[in-house]
Amino acid sequence: MFTEREPLTRQQATQISPVTLAFVGDAVYSVYVRERLTLSGIGKVGQLQDVAARVVSAKGQSEFLDKLQPLFTEEEEAIFRRGRNAKKGTKAKSASQREYNRSTGFEAVLGFLYLVGDHDRIKELLAQSAPETFEKHEQVKALRPCGRG
Repeated sequence: MFTEREPLTRQQATQISPVTLAFVGDAVYSVYVRERLTLSGIGKVGQLQDVAARVVSAKGQSEFLDKLQPLFTEEEEAIFRRGRNAKKGTKAKSASQREYNRSTGFEAVLGFLYLVGDHDRIKELLAQSAPETFEKHEQVKALRPCGRG
């Protein structure tokens, strides 16, 4: 999408460390969330950042995954498990270890799909629970004025 390269084959992408796939997937999800929030018109930059931080957090991703995971293909589920079970160089900061591990698995799936060029599948997956994910945070933020941005 951003670089001029041929997509990796599924076999090539499978050879990449699941934590590295999650590194890419985290960026993919972050751009999706930021774009969606920007287009929602919910407020100032400070408000957008606060909501984005909640949605992209390990806890937010784990909640999203509850609805999303049943839709995974066998291949996506295998990548998710590899990411969830991978040894990570960092620890969960404001989430449980379970939430952190699940979010790494989720990000690994997104990273895999991005690297193989399956952007339609990414859109399909991310569209699944986006309305309630964002509405919940938008309603909370609408009640609190923000002096930043």
